[in-house]
Amino acid sequence: MGAPHGHRLHFHGHSPLHRAPAHLKVAGLVGFMLVVVATPLAWVPAFAAYAVVLAVLVAVSGVPVPYLARRMVIETPVLVFAAVLPFVATGPQVEVLGLSVSEPGLVAAAGLVTKATLGVLASLLLAATTDPRDLLAGLERLRVPAQLVQIMGFMVRYLDVVTDELGRMKTARESRGFTARNPRHWPVLGRSVGALFIRSFERGERVHLAMIARGYDGSARR
Repeated sequence: MGAPHGHRLHFHGHSPLHRAPAHLKVAGLVGFMLVVVATPLAWVPAFAAYAVVLAVLVAVSGVPVPYLARRMVIETPVLVFAAVLPFVATGPQVEVLGLSVSEPGLVAAAGLVTKATLGVLASLLLAATTDPRDLLAGLERLRVPAQLVQIMGFMVRYLDVVTDELGRMKTARESRGFTARNPRHWPVLGRSVGALFIRSFERGERVHLAMIARGYDGSARR
């Protein structure tokens, strides 16, 4: 197995999962997610079986567990919402670690975390074992609307550009002695995000005008 190669989410490898057709992996992911979402939370053995299936696929893919674990941080907003849910939901109260929380909220939070974790892990495994170009070709083969595929292609292509721009802005702030240490610094970070959005929007406008100048008519040319 090799080191990470190409896009940041993709892990270069030659496992059977890497070699599998992209459109089959996408269809498998969609089917897996539909089954997970439709499974009642009371069916604990079913969720255990889903976790075992994912564990086997991770082992077959050869993608290091720490590589996937670091990228699971994308699930943080869901975990924060799930942590708040038992305290804001209504219904019968139960004691958990000396705290009184809503029992329906606790059940809903457990279901949300379980299903979201399975979905995020499955999605990251797809991204790690599928080159972005193959993924876009697979979506086309599944008859996903062409313009939607093009939008995804541009997103993948310019994601690293925007990320690098964000890194340069961070370096510029730190070179001026700024370090975000407490909530008082959040307005500065908010203005930075706003500036990044404006720069990205302007870049998109320039790219669009350049494409039109070269005869772009809404269809991808190969």
